[in-house]
Amino acid sequence: MNEILGRKVEMTQVFDGQGRLVPVTLIQAGPCVVTQVKTVESDGHAAVQVALVERRSAKRISGALKGICKKVGQERPLKAFREFRLEAGAEAPALGSMVACDIFAPGDFVDVIGRSKGKGFQGVIVRHNFRGGAATHGSMFHRAPGSIGASEDPSRVFKNTKMGGQTGDARTTVKNLEVVHVDTENNLIAVKGAVPGSRNSLVRIRRGHKAPRRKEG
Repeated sequence: MNEILGRKVEMTQVFDGQGRLVPVTLIQAGPCVVTQVKTVESDGHAAVQVALVERRSAKRISGALKGICKKVGQERPLKAFREFRLEAGAEAPALGSMVACDIFAPGDFVDVIGRSKGKGFQGVIVRHNFRGGAATHGSMFHRAPGSIGASEDPSRVFKNTKMGGQTGDARTTVKNLEVVHVDTENNLIAVKGAVPGSRNSLVRIRRGHKAPRRKEG
């Protein structure tokens, strides 16, 4: 397994081995339980479905979810079912097995996928970093986008033209974050830098496919 689900806890800072202050994000990674195993013969692709074990009352979940929990031998309720593809030739984990944060180690590079914070409706200066017009001499043109297309030909506005609109609240991936610390007792992972989303938001941590080269010395 090269992926796991978790929840963003908070940002903090730690000292590394050389005494440098490093900004990190704490992620409650797992525990997750394997709820379904898919094979090429039965489903057309090799994958596993995992769910995050939540700390909530079992009385507030549906009967169907209770049946899934019983099938995998899990008494605590599950949430956030996700499917992870398996690499070619990789051995699939057993149904009901647990996936913990110990699949990563300090020094590994991971990609963190989450949903960015929603900013509501924003103009082109905030949303696309437009420069804006002159602020003096009565220009009457300060934060407007300007022309968005020709009038005669093609007589329409092209798709993906940069304009104001909803900002944030979108699937975002931050790549190649270094794992600074792994706390297996509390299922915590500290990664260097920021990850998308607000506190307690769901994130997906996967092993980085394009890890940067380490600098010598």
